Amino acid sequence: MSTGYESLDGKSVLVTGGGKGIGRALAERFASVGCRVGVNDVEAEAASETAAAINDARGTAIALAADVSDGSAVESMVDAFLAEFGTIDVLMNNAGLVSPMLHFFEADEAWWRRIIDVNLTGHFLTSHRAARVMAKNGGGVILNMSSGGAKRAHRSFTAYDATKGGIEALTRAMALDLGPYNIRVNALMPGSIDTSGLAVEDRIYRGENVPLGRIGEPLDMTGAALFLASDDAAYITGDVIKVDGGMLAQQRSATVDIKPPSEFPAIEDL
Repeated sequence: MSTGYESLDGKSVLVTGGGKGIGRALAERFASVGCRVGVNDVEAEAASETAAAINDARGTAIALAADVSDGSAVESMVDAFLAEFGTIDVLMNNAGLVSPMLHFFEADEAWWRRIIDVNLTGHFLTSHRAARVMAKNGGGVILNMSSGGAKRAHRSFTAYDATKGGIEALTRAMALDLGPYNIRVNALMPGSIDTSGLAVEDRIYRGENVPLGRIGEPLDMTGAALFLASDDAAYITGDVIKVDGGMLAQQRSATVDIKPPSEFPAIEDL
């Protein structure tokens, strides 16, 4: 049966943060069209569970536990991936931190640096190593994970939103530098995606102002990822595809802020 993505069959794909949520959905979807998948996660058990699920479904996957903010860990992870699959055709940079969610006044330097290190530096480290492999092998695809926070701010997400704006700038810059080596670089921008199994009332509340009328599912992210990784997107680079149910297209605010101003620190507590 045709999957519509025959150009991806047999390709080797490294998915960071692939142990759960959007990352797991991406890893499983790439495997479903014949890709050989390296499932990275900072939690070894989560990576192993996703890889096992793929293999049980007659796909091909290996688990690769590593913290993408650690340069030496990234080197070891890529070495293990190459030892198994020989090359990297697609890098899906998905690993990132959302929490702890802190108001600007509650934040400290350690919090700021940790989120920057994982979300932004992690994209750089994995891409820097993978792109060298791709260039030597004639090309490849790098996909980064942005957020609506790159365009519109979330309350109490200062560091997170800063990283996502940085990721979009990084995507454009990498596309220019890597284009001559036949490496395409694009980004996905998810909207309000239920990655943790929200209660029904929370799903309704979070989805009621989304133009398509519902909160997103991790699987909703996978179609755009496969398209950008495939030959159908051969002339697309340096771009961002929104997968947000229309959230950023509307003038009214969607109900996505988790921390309202009523919960901000009091002046007397500063």
